Formats: sequence, C-alpha cells, structure tokens
Amino acid sequence: MLMVQPTSLASLEAGFEREARLDEPFVVLTVAASLIATLGLLADSPAVVIGAMLIAPWILPLRSASFAIVEGRLPLVGRALLTLAVGVVITMALSAGLGWLARLPVLGDEVLRRTTPNLLDLGIALVAGSIATYGRLRPEAVSSIAGTAIAVALVPPVCVLGLLLSIQQWGPARGASLLFAANLLGILSGGLLTLVVSQASLRQKLWRSRIGLVSLLLTGLLLIPLTGSFLSLVSQAQRRQALQQVERAITESLRQRTITLGKNSELTSVSIDWNQNPPLIKAAVSVSRPNLPTSKQVAAVQDFINKQQGLNYRLLVQRVSIDVIGPEAAPNPQPVSVDEAVPKSQLLPPPPMAADQPPADNKPPLTEN
Repeated sequence: MLMVQPTSLASLEAGFEREARLDEPFVVLTVAASLIATLGLLADSPAVVIGAMLIAPWILPLRSASFAIVEGRLPLVGRALLTLAVGVVITMALSAGLGWLARLPVLGDEVLRRTTPNLLDLGIALVAGSIATYGRLRPEAVSSIAGTAIAVALVPPVCVLGLLLSIQQWGPARGASLLFAANLLGILSGGLLTLVVSQASLRQKLWRSRIGLVSLLLTGLLLIPLTGSFLSLVSQAQRRQALQQVERAITESLRQRTITLGKNSELTSVSIDWNQNPPLIKAAVSVSRPNLPTSKQVAAVQDFINKQQGLNYRLLVQRVSIDVIGPEAAPNPQPVSVDEAVPKSQLLPPPPMAADQPPADNKPPLTEN
C-alpha cells in the first residue's frame, strides 16, 4: 500500500493551497486553453483539441478540493471550487462568443463525440483523478499530469457546451453538461480514494466528512444516466455487427446461391429498419438484367439470411438496372498476341543515345567559336 511520510503533510497542504488560488497563471492558461479548444472544435481537429487539454489548469483546483474535502477544510474547498467556477464561466463565454461569430450550420465529429457520455467516461475520470492526486503525493510522478490532462478533458466539454448553446442545440448541450459533470465528479472521487488509500490518517476523516460522502453519492447517482448511455452504445455496436453480418449474407446469397444472377449483380447499399417487427432490410442491387432478381430469388435470399442469423428479417431489394453499351466487332481469324496488336516500336522505348553519339541525321553538333 502506498504511504506518504507524515513529515510531508505540511508541504502537501501548502501545495494544495497554491493550487486552489485564482491567480494570473490560472486565468491566462484558462483563456488560452479555451480559445485553442474552441477553435480546434470548430476546425474539427483532434490534434488542436489535445493541445488545449495540455494547457488547461483545471485539474489542479480539483485535486486541491479533494484534499480539502478529506481534511474537512471548508474554506479551502470553497476557494478551489470558486477558482474552477471562474474558469468554467470564462470558457463558456469565450466558446459561445466564438460559436456565435462562426455561425457554422453543422458542427464536426469532435463536438458530437462529447455529447453522448457513458460509463466508460466516468471510469476514465476516476482513474485520471487518482493519478493526478498521486502525482501530487509523489513528485517523481509529475510527468503523469500531462497524460492525465489528455485522458480526462474538462475544458473541451465546456467549450462544446458553449458552442451548442450559441446555436441553440439544447439536447446535445445536455449531453456535454453530463460529460463535464462525470469528469468533474470522477476526478474528485478518484482523488478522494487515492488520498485515503495513501494516508492512513485520512481514512477516518473521510467517513466523518459529509462533503466527501456527498461527492461520492453524486458520483454514484451519475451511474443512472451513464449506464443508460452505455447500454445504448452496446446496442448500437450489436446492431452494427448484425448489419455487417446481414450484408455479408446477402452478398454471399446473391453471388453464390442465386444461380441466375451469378456475377451479374453488385450489392451497392444495405440498411436495416430496427423499428419494424420483423426488422426490414433494404438492399440496393445493381444488375445488368432488369428482370433479376425475381421475387422467388429474393424470398430465397431472405430465408437464407433468417437461417444464418437466427432472427426473422423481411428483405426488400431495389433493382438498379445498368445498360451495357458497345458496338459489335467481327472476330479475328486467329488469336491476336500483344506483339501483333501493338508495333514493337511502341512496346519498347528507344535506347538511350550516348553522350558522344551524333544525331540521327549524322550532322556534326554545333560548337561555339
């Protein structure tokens, strides 16, 4: 078990006091991280957003708040949370302003990715909070702070919230708020657990600290919406897998099991409507014969899919006829080889001419007098 020497407690307290301050470096780094993150989100650039994560200083007052909660020092808790609140207000104002100026009608994947949090995000925040606090307890692990800042991002979700509010996208904005809350409480809870594990004297204080229990309770309450999002994520993954299997089954059946189609068909798109019972498969097929596939062939493909998947589907095939156009040509009296079809002079490039070789007309080269 990780233990910190009692003599270092005073220096730890001084360090956490410094991290809770609302000073010029915190404001400057917050403004810079907010601008970089917002511009990176607007440009849909993951690399730029990662750069903003490295600059953001928000994890410092959060781990200071974790220590203050365990110690029961309410003034320090208030200062740390006030520092963080000022950072959130600054970031939201800047991102909303940039979003209003840009007025992009559609936001990119970097924004959408931060509107559907789930249990995985909370787990990442818990581990990141633990490592961030561990880095404070063990100075030799200070290099872990950069990786922690990338792993659990606090500034980008707030930037996403500001951008979405600027274009009045209320539903996705709630998702970004939930992600920020999950990261915030996850870091706090991870820091609390790390402190009580590493400091035996702090374990009893945590159980007597009402604020600590409240923060852990709030983190537990987040399990309800995040579990729903996680189950939805699992369901989507299962549907994608089923769609891929159905697509392979249709292709195999059209190409191999439907004799009259043979290789004269090409599956161009497949979609499944899961809201119907049985689920409706819509397949688009390019064919050179407009009367294929027939209704019987489609029924045979449907039976093949249902036997493979163990679930009843209804298959509708949209035929897209392709006309093959080309003039007739008389056959050659005998097979034509490449040498006969193309002159040899066109098959091989002419050999390179030596530097001292005269031109083809045998005229001597011109020289200057």
